[in-house]
Amino acid sequence: MKSKAEPYTSKEEMVLEEGESPLNSNIAAFALKAKVIYPINQKFRPLADGSSNPSLHENPKQAGLPNQVVETSMSGSLGSLSQGDKEDCSSSTTIHSTTSDDRFQARAFLKVASFPEVLTCESFDVKLCLCSLTLKDLRLLDTELRKEKHVMFSHVFKIYLTDCHRKKKITDGLLKKILRSQENDFEELQKQLDSRLQNTEMSGAHNSEFQTLEDIERREREYSEHVIDNMEAFWKQTDKAQQDFLDQSKCSSAKATKIMMDLTEKMIAVESLLSESQDLQAMDIQERLFNWELMVKMIDSLKSSIPEECKCRLNTVSNILDHLTVKNNLSVRQKEELLTDLHKAFWEQLAHYSNECMQQSKDLIWKRLECRAKKKEEFKCRREAEQESLLSKTFLTKDVHNFLKAYHELMEKHWQAQWDLEEEDDCESTEAVTDLYKELYSKASNALAELVTELFLQTLPVVTSLSLRECELLKEEWQESLLPQLEKWENHRQRCWKLFQEQLLQEKELWITEYALSAVMQKHLSEKQEKIIQGVVSRLGFLSDESVRYILQKHQLLLCSVLRRGTFRRVGMAALARMRLARKKSSLQELREQHTLQKGSSLCQDEDQWQLQKAVESHIHEEEEKLEEETQETHLEFHQQLVTEIQEALQFLQQHMEQVIGQTLLQYARGEAEKKSSDDGQDFKEKLVESAVESVYGTSNNINRLVQNYYQQLGKITEGYEGKKLQHLKSLQAERNERIKLKNKENELALIEKHTKDLLNVSSTVHQRVVLQQNKILAQFELQQQIRLESLKQKLLGLQCLETELENQLREAEQDFMSELAALTRVPLTVKKKPSKRSKPAGEKANSKRQTFQSPEPAEKDDFRECIQELGITSGLCRETSKSSREGETEPRKNSKMLKKKGSR
Repeated sequence: MKSKAEPYTSKEEMVLEEGESPLNSNIAAFALKAKVIYPINQKFRPLADGSSNPSLHENPKQAGLPNQVVETSMSGSLGSLSQGDKEDCSSSTTIHSTTSDDRFQARAFLKVASFPEVLTCESFDVKLCLCSLTLKDLRLLDTELRKEKHVMFSHVFKIYLTDCHRKKKITDGLLKKILRSQENDFEELQKQLDSRLQNTEMSGAHNSEFQTLEDIERREREYSEHVIDNMEAFWKQTDKAQQDFLDQSKCSSAKATKIMMDLTEKMIAVESLLSESQDLQAMDIQERLFNWELMVKMIDSLKSSIPEECKCRLNTVSNILDHLTVKNNLSVRQKEELLTDLHKAFWEQLAHYSNECMQQSKDLIWKRLECRAKKKEEFKCRREAEQESLLSKTFLTKDVHNFLKAYHELMEKHWQAQWDLEEEDDCESTEAVTDLYKELYSKASNALAELVTELFLQTLPVVTSLSLRECELLKEEWQESLLPQLEKWENHRQRCWKLFQEQLLQEKELWITEYALSAVMQKHLSEKQEKIIQGVVSRLGFLSDESVRYILQKHQLLLCSVLRRGTFRRVGMAALARMRLARKKSSLQELREQHTLQKGSSLCQDEDQWQLQKAVESHIHEEEEKLEEETQETHLEFHQQLVTEIQEALQFLQQHMEQVIGQTLLQYARGEAEKKSSDDGQDFKEKLVESAVESVYGTSNNINRLVQNYYQQLGKITEGYEGKKLQHLKSLQAERNERIKLKNKENELALIEKHTKDLLNVSSTVHQRVVLQQNKILAQFELQQQIRLESLKQKLLGLQCLETELENQLREAEQDFMSELAALTRVPLTVKKKPSKRSKPAGEKANSKRQTFQSPEPAEKDDFRECIQELGITSGLCRETSKSSREGETEPRKNSKMLKKKGSR
């Protein structure tokens, strides 16, 4: 009986397709032009205009033909039935472009809050739901790490404040005030961020159950902007808290600088811990996405196998009845009625079982989600208790590293525990749903077996002249003919599973490549920024080592924060790129599966069938190329967007570092002013002036002669300084020009040699030559910058030596003048020189001198007072002359400051 099955089928085709042969040759030609694939063994082909050939992703309700499996309402609950009718494990499929549908981004898909909800989805957009869950996990991770950073800084700052309070550097009231102010400021920052994020979440949400890809991309972009703003506000707030503490405490300048450096060092350690934890957990989130896809694919495969295997069973029954019709044991009308009744009864039962299974799955998922919510609430309470217990402990400044390590390990333990809870629940939910669908498969198989048994053993003996034994043999024939059909379907299912695994492996490799590129870009940005800040610091050669180290530490801290934010954003953009291409990849994957099914449906093919297969393969190849091109464009678009956002964050870094460097320079200037303003013997100079004014020995002529000599000596000193400075600048310029010539010759020879080698290489492209020219220009620019920097350093060093020499000469002239003035006015020079720790500003000292000089005196004393005042004016002119001679040159202003001080003296 089994060996005769194929001849029966061929005879049946001859009977049922009689009169159709003139159209066969036209159908193949039309299919090639219209790119429509018809199953090779399909008995009832669609019309030539393709009107009866539904799209792959549509679910049309067509009237069932007698020998085709009729789709009922059950197709709404089993996604595989929406792919159209299949006979002999083949289907009619319209090949359409998977990359030309612009509606993909605007189409809405279901909004889910956890993975088990995806198991009950009957959507074509399951992958979009999974990626949206990945983005949700990433936002949750970002929130946890941000809170951890805020708590760590607050507690470390509190440890240092408590240490200063213990050492009586700040009062108890000031300690409470600073801590309360800082806590209120951070709470306000968090409230602002929560408010902005809530507004972002609510905007564009017209439907609370569905969302679009466009809404998700907008929400992620706005979320990133708000988080970057919060990051900027947080670092500004930390600087403000530190500055308030330093302004109100009794700490010395050195102690204050050390505290700020220690805080910065600890926060760098915090950023390092958070960055490492973020990378590991982001990889776990990505790996969980792949596991989710595997579990969803397993459920979908099981769901699709139920109706497909049932179709194979029904088609085998149909073939046997067709054989009976050919042998005239059964009329065509009777056959159609029997098949219609069988299909109707079975699909109604399967629809009932499927709806029952779906409802059981939903009830099971909701119960498990309620149980998960309770466990998470208990876990949250336990975590807050452990966190509060750790923060309530007392830590000293030497124990800060231990605190950071302990707190971070506690947060990681809580995160891992919650992660394990969710993964375990996801696996258990998947297993439970799988068991329900296995039960559905068993029910469907038993129901169909009972219906077929009733058909062969009860109905056929009545409507035909066949004996019960012959009907039993027909049933055995059905069972034997069914085995190769089921085996064929199982092979197809294995091939589809293999295709899915290959696609998943390609996505993993793509993700690993993107991760490596991100690491390279992050390293490049880090090196570039460090080079910039090193160049800035090298130009500030007069700063102390502690100030330079503080600037570098502050820059490293902010850079780590910015780069960590950029890494997090890159992971989110990778998920968005997958979402944008998900539907098109799924469509292409289904085309591959349908093509695999059709290739395995018939081993022997004629010329037309072979051409159709080639046309399908060519079309799939074209779609793969289009998808690859769009993938590159999508990744390039997101990469450009990421670069733009990183540049904005680096702009914040630059502005913040400008403030830090400005504050450092201001502190340095104040320190230098304190040193220079504490002049030796200032009290003696004031007493000398008072004594000279009151002395009867100093006459106007004597004082004038003394002042004129002092004028001449200052002029000679200034003239000598200007001459030496000019000679020094000329020698530096000559050395610089000579160095530039030598360097240019060396670079020209090297570049000519390299250029010649590249020209000899025939395979060198235009792009390579452009890059070579760019490198040549950049090399020349960097060389000139380096030579200019070295020249400026030498110039600065030489001018500092000249200024030191000038300062010594002015001090000697001043001492000589004071000695001669004291000898003239007979004032003793024995005075103890005691430098004052905090001198008055220059303006106040000048005013005090003027007040001393402006006391009422006799006429001769007035002349003497005018000479003393004229001495100060002349010294000021000397200072202005020296300053004006250097206005056109790029030199430090330290020399003019020294001349100004000597003039005021």
